[in-house]
Amino acid sequence: MAQKHKVLIMRCDGYDSDRIAGIVKDGMAELGVVPSGRILLKPNVVLAHPQFFPHAFTRAEFLDGVLAAIKSRAEAPEEIAVGERSGITVPTRFNFKNAGYPEIIARHRVKAYYFDESRQVAVKLKNPHALRDSVYIPRPVARSDFLINLPKFKAHPWCRLTLSLKNFIGLQDDRHRLVDHNQFLEHKIADLQEVVPSKFIAIDGIIAGQKMMLTPTPFSLGAIVMGTNSCAVDTVGCHMVNLNPHDLTHLRYASQRGYGPLTMEQIDVSGDYPLEAVQEHTCNFKFCVERIDDYFSSSRRLNCTVGKFPEAHATEYCQGGCPGALQEAMHIFRGFNPDVDQQMRKLRYVVGQVDQPLDLDENERVIFAGDCTRWQGKIDEKTVHIKGGYKTVSEVNIKKTASNDMLLKTVSALVHALKKKSSRYLHARGCPVSVAQHVNYIAAVANIKNPIFDRRLLFPVILAYGQMRFFRFLNRFMP
Repeated sequence: MAQKHKVLIMRCDGYDSDRIAGIVKDGMAELGVVPSGRILLKPNVVLAHPQFFPHAFTRAEFLDGVLAAIKSRAEAPEEIAVGERSGITVPTRFNFKNAGYPEIIARHRVKAYYFDESRQVAVKLKNPHALRDSVYIPRPVARSDFLINLPKFKAHPWCRLTLSLKNFIGLQDDRHRLVDHNQFLEHKIADLQEVVPSKFIAIDGIIAGQKMMLTPTPFSLGAIVMGTNSCAVDTVGCHMVNLNPHDLTHLRYASQRGYGPLTMEQIDVSGDYPLEAVQEHTCNFKFCVERIDDYFSSSRRLNCTVGKFPEAHATEYCQGGCPGALQEAMHIFRGFNPDVDQQMRKLRYVVGQVDQPLDLDENERVIFAGDCTRWQGKIDEKTVHIKGGYKTVSEVNIKKTASNDMLLKTVSALVHALKKKSSRYLHARGCPVSVAQHVNYIAAVANIKNPIFDRRLLFPVILAYGQMRFFRFLNRFMP
């Protein structure tokens, strides 16, 4: 009989670094984890700000405790480092600072790797089910000997739940992150598991996140989840919030490829927080896996029209692309202005191949979103033909991907919107159109304030962007 994978669920009701260090140290001992070589910690810092994005990231106190535990358990480490690439093209330095990471990193005398500044290297994929023959990852990841995965326990509008497997999306830089981040997102997550295994996982579930992943609603889960196999840990994580692991598509794919178990019969769950007690506590944990035409159906200002999508396995909806980005973007707007739904100009959002007339209200403007969107009809008695431009997996060359630079993308979207100011519609291209681009286009078309230009964010982001570009240039010449 094969040995079961062990997963620990430990109680931890608050962000006390010393207590976290003790729990993680004991957990590592029970699991037989002894870090060595080039040790790389990968937290989830997709976006961080104490006022606007306080629950989207692995907390600094959690990182502090884990670092203390690692230093006490490691044997002859060559290097201990913390590395991440934040989301929506915001510089990782900005998010590390707002998460409180620099002080922790300096105090523990470990190294920081900002993956948006690192050199990218190609890694071959051998699994027959992989989408591509290779993927690009930062060199610090490729050189690491012992990857420690530190996800944030959060719901996710694209993938239902983000735990250790989904955290690997943060391994890629801007140029490669959005490749296959569409109807193939779940496949992409499974592909990335072949790049480097997580040798120890500790999930920050002290305060979990519901519904969104950038602007989650906090949920006091009071737990730290630990293990050495990502599939096992994520399977237990699903059960913790009463979710069938088979419904987490990337988990199912990863398990089918042999990366770990999907059933509890193959997992030994222990710790001081019984799974049944956790499930009772999370009976009202909220997800957000809704189609946008349903999610925004009660809105008087935002009307969504969803058509058909090009890939045979998901013709009804693109769960990993533009629709989820729209949801995240609207929640960002609401975080800065709770009344935005009443103040925005009427907007029709169209995605996918739509064959019927749009029947627009007076003064209602239209965003056709994404490369897969196609439509032909009349707007203001003028014939409009949205031709699309979707490329299949084989047609996308990862060696020649377009820049996803924050400044370039922002300027291009704003110039595009300005040129179309007098038009009732515009076509936002991309596959997918990112969350940041949704923010830019919606702000321009719906005539509302753009959070990107909020003075509390603008200048710190620009400073971090300049630093990122400078160090990226220097890293080209590093051995």
